[in-house]
Amino acid sequence: MSESRNSERRPEPPGEVGDAPVHTTEAPVLDAPVTPPSTPTDRVVRIGDRIFRGIATGSGVFVVAIIGAIGLFLLIRAIPALQANEANFLLSGKWETGDPDDLAFGIVDLAWITVASSLFALVLAMPIAGGIALFLTQYAPSALARPFAYIVDLLAAVPSVIYGLWGALVLAPVIKPVAVWLNTNLGWIPIFGDGNVPADSGSNVFTAGIVLAVMILPIITGVAREVFARTPKAQIEGALALGATKWEVVRTTVWPFGRSGFVGGSMLGLGRALGETVALTVILSYTYEGPHYSIFDAGATFASRIALGSAEFNNNLTVGAYIAAGLVLFISTFAVNALARWIESSSGKGKE
Repeated sequence: MSESRNSERRPEPPGEVGDAPVHTTEAPVLDAPVTPPSTPTDRVVRIGDRIFRGIATGSGVFVVAIIGAIGLFLLIRAIPALQANEANFLLSGKWETGDPDDLAFGIVDLAWITVASSLFALVLAMPIAGGIALFLTQYAPSALARPFAYIVDLLAAVPSVIYGLWGALVLAPVIKPVAVWLNTNLGWIPIFGDGNVPADSGSNVFTAGIVLAVMILPIITGVAREVFARTPKAQIEGALALGATKWEVVRTTVWPFGRSGFVGGSMLGLGRALGETVALTVILSYTYEGPHYSIFDAGATFASRIALGSAEFNNNLTVGAYIAAGLVLFISTFAVNALARWIESSSGKGKE
């Protein structure tokens, strides 16, 4: 009986003797990873990546170098004229550059007309552009939003001279009653007071600002539309699920998310308005009388003054005077666009 029990006992598992386990020092053998052999196609892709990275890097460096070269060129050409200038460049309103031996030029009047027309345009364009962007992204059906967005974007393709002719020949006569009413009833406010030309002349900052507002409208609308469209759907659906109305969704979700992008787009539009030349040259008539710091002033912006004075480019000092004004415009637009890029880069992150 005992022999039969022993014969029926199952064999011990390997690594054990009786009831005591035996510990072995041998580690399990792992299969070594198999590295597929490189193929000629893989090598070609790597070379292509290197080439593309080099081209992209070189292009970026090239653009930065061009901008730096432009700024350096303007500075070098402006220094001799600034040294020969007999007026205060920053505080004088004179612009007498015909005689290179008696240069007297300043930018205070040019700066006022440029800044006034651009800021007035921005004040008009920002609410309209914001409303259009919110309508296209939140309210309009897709069948209407796309063609309407294309129409707004097409405004950017209209040549500047067309805007100038439209403003001088069509818009100015239409808005004369508005300009006269503002000057008559709100003239006690300095910005609406008498300018250096009559309020109904049409050749003033008031008309120029409205034309500029139409010109920068597609820029602000395009940036704002893209930012508002990137609002997370989960946040919008969550607000709707809690019973929020469409306006409450826009006010509490869409607008806080895209506000910085909207401001960045507005700064891009401001940079565009500061450098506008042809349209303002057609609308604004240059006058030697100083501005009264009213929106009914006429005069010249930096860009239009340079365009109007191109006939005087007969010697280096005269050219340097205009280049000095261009240098101020270059620095201003560069600073505004840099600020816009910085503001726009912080949009869409939900950090308010």
